[in-house]
Amino acid sequence: MTRPDQTLSQRWCALSALHGRIETTVERALQAAHGLSVREYSVLNVLVQQHDGTGGHVRMNELAEAVVLSQSATTRLVNRLEDRGLLTRYLCADDRRGIYTDVTDTGRALLEEARPTNDAALDRALTEAGTHPELAPLVDALRTPAGPVAGVPAGAPSEA
Repeated sequence: MTRPDQTLSQRWCALSALHGRIETTVERALQAAHGLSVREYSVLNVLVQQHDGTGGHVRMNELAEAVVLSQSATTRLVNRLEDRGLLTRYLCADDRRGIYTDVTDTGRALLEEARPTNDAALDRALTEAGTHPELAPLVDALRTPAGPVAGVPAGAPSEA
């Protein structure tokens, strides 16, 4: 996957650079075409993936973990999405301390509209990054189909 002469620190720097390139490219595309940030897209994607029919939902703490944000950052993000009518929140019937988040039909429609933009931007970013020798092995690893990744929650976003 990586050159044997690279140190762990060098490989980490390459991974960080690749992530930054991907996130910047996808962010610009999603913002321009759909008014969505990468994080907003990720939240909607997680909610749609976790939805299991009527009453499908995700607890706020699970959502924060899935999109790798702090509880407070997730709450602010969810507030913005709720204000736009893209998701809803409600108290858990069994545990009044638990708050669930669910995607609305409007949020689901926006996500489906934005998905091709996300995928095309992701492909562009990976193609460009693959031209850099230090990033090419990481790009190859991402493009190679594999089984589930240990530690990644089901429905976690596949994009950067």
